[in-house]
Amino acid sequence: MLPLSLRQLQVFESVARHLNHSRAAAELFLSQPAVSMQIKQAEQTIGMPLFEQVGKKLFLTEAGREMLHYSRSVVLLMQEMETVFDEMKGLENGHLNIAVVSTANYFMPQLLAKFIRAHPKIKVSLSVANRDAVIKQLTENVADLAIMGQPPEGTDMVAEPFMQNPLVVIASPLHPLASASNIQPRQLAHETFLLREQGSGTRGVVERFFSSHKLPLPAHMAMDTNEAIKQSVQAGMGIGIISSHGIELELEAKRLLVLDVDHFPIVRHWYIVHRREKRASVAAQELKSFLLKEAQRIEATINPPPSITKISGQSR
Repeated sequence: MLPLSLRQLQVFESVARHLNHSRAAAELFLSQPAVSMQIKQAEQTIGMPLFEQVGKKLFLTEAGREMLHYSRSVVLLMQEMETVFDEMKGLENGHLNIAVVSTANYFMPQLLAKFIRAHPKIKVSLSVANRDAVIKQLTENVADLAIMGQPPEGTDMVAEPFMQNPLVVIASPLHPLASASNIQPRQLAHETFLLREQGSGTRGVVERFFSSHKLPLPAHMAMDTNEAIKQSVQAGMGIGIISSHGIELELEAKRLLVLDVDHFPIVRHWYIVHRREKRASVAAQELKSFLLKEAQRIEATINPPPSITKISGQSR
């Protein structure tokens, strides 16, 4: 069997990631026929189909899934090699793939914009997903760094806290508990909660909170975005538990308020996470250093002051 070319692996990896020839062609600055030809040649080389078409959708075959594992490793190693040589020549180039959980998306774009202004030659890609998807990107070596509130367990990841992340209980200003003080966990057990989906770090905190008080998880509805939770809480559909970083505008406009609940806020941290064995490029080191240096400013400008983390009645 003739060896696969690096170009064939690169084209295959792009098509497999997008499951779309046109998007891969645009990403690689190739024509669609050129992409199709590279895939056809790769399939002829290994003697098995890598994709199958079902209707208008493209799927990886079993051989394709195996190929993706190896091609992704080869492509990332080549990118790492190019970055190392650029660094040896004193060039501040490189490409960073950053994955963040959805709640962190309230502040990470502003931070990345500031970082990019200071390092205009570094290309940064941002992926926003739930915790499980972010961990998968780290595990598959797609993300260089990740920002999340609950780092993965195990020794193959390194997690460093860089900022506090208080979780608060939110409700509509018209909610019956809006004017209550020192609300106890057992009182919340009778409420309807609007929660993130399974796999979300915030969802895990809520489940552990009720379990620690020997209470069952209350009646709840799962939602896949924090925006959906906020809108539903405003509409009076229930109450929610959410990072204080995502509700500043709603508190200011008095569309939401933070309930005065005993044991809240639950103070967690945001973590910078990366694979232990992954060689950190200069660009990744620069971003990590930047985030750590920005931590005090972030907490001063993003975290709500103590006066709004415990509110009786309406937000002040």
